[in-house]
Amino acid sequence: MLALTILGNNSAIPAFGRNPTSQLLQTEDDSFLIDCGEGTQHQIAKYKLRRSKLSHIFISHLHGDHYFGLIGLLSSMSLLSRTQELHLYGPPPLLEILLLQLNAASVTLSYKLHFHPLGEEGLLTRTKKMEIHCFKVQHRIDCWGFLFRQIKNPRSIDPDRVKSYEIPAAFYEQLQKGQDYHTRKGTIIPNTELTIAATPAKSYAYCADTIFDPELAGKIYGVDLLYHETTYLKGLEEKAASRFHSTTVQAAAIANLAGVKRLIIGHFSSKYEILDDFLEEARSVFSCTDLAIEGTCFRI
Repeated sequence: MLALTILGNNSAIPAFGRNPTSQLLQTEDDSFLIDCGEGTQHQIAKYKLRRSKLSHIFISHLHGDHYFGLIGLLSSMSLLSRTQELHLYGPPPLLEILLLQLNAASVTLSYKLHFHPLGEEGLLTRTKKMEIHCFKVQHRIDCWGFLFRQIKNPRSIDPDRVKSYEIPAAFYEQLQKGQDYHTRKGTIIPNTELTIAATPAKSYAYCADTIFDPELAGKIYGVDLLYHETTYLKGLEEKAASRFHSTTVQAAAIANLAGVKRLIIGHFSSKYEILDDFLEEARSVFSCTDLAIEGTCFRI
């Protein structure tokens, strides 16, 4: 199971009680922070999310509404005597920015911070239960999207069956990978007698600030949940293009092209106080759409 909590859903300027972009994706073992606009650490505290499980941070690009909350979060975790290592992924200049801020304040973090510069599309990292990939999106500056996929064995142990056949626990991993069991007497116990098919691995794709780009569909095809920015309503398509952003119907079109199961939309322009039209317009093209409302947890 994956759980995505929306921490911020607005674009460049905080407005109408909405904060700049930030999301937290949680698994049983880890938490992954995706972008870190102003107020992110306040939102983490507000929604009672555990900073101690935060193991990786991904920054899509260096517009302030996507990373101005980062130095505050990193500093606060140090003040709270964090010791767990933390992995940070972002455009190469981000490291210089952070070092300037830390050095100016004569701050040494209490934990090891590993910085990984984004430079090529593909696999970024693999944890015990998750693979994270990055892909380029089309914005005014260097900008990245992120794809999260669960790592799951194809089979799950049937506890009653393995017990009845007296299968040693040391062989469970091989069973999960689909192997049959050979007894000492040479009898073969088929894998299907000892395991059951595991539930399909879940996936989430985050498309950061981007102009409408149909080529994105191939990079995120078939994901369970897609986040795509919708800065403007469809009537401002030309303005969206001039600022390298997308509209409601364009995000929904990408969801259709990519064959995703569910779409959430966010990064709303501060010119809009009421968001009802965003949902109506997007759903007219892709019915399984929801707004990225702050505090909402989407379970995958």
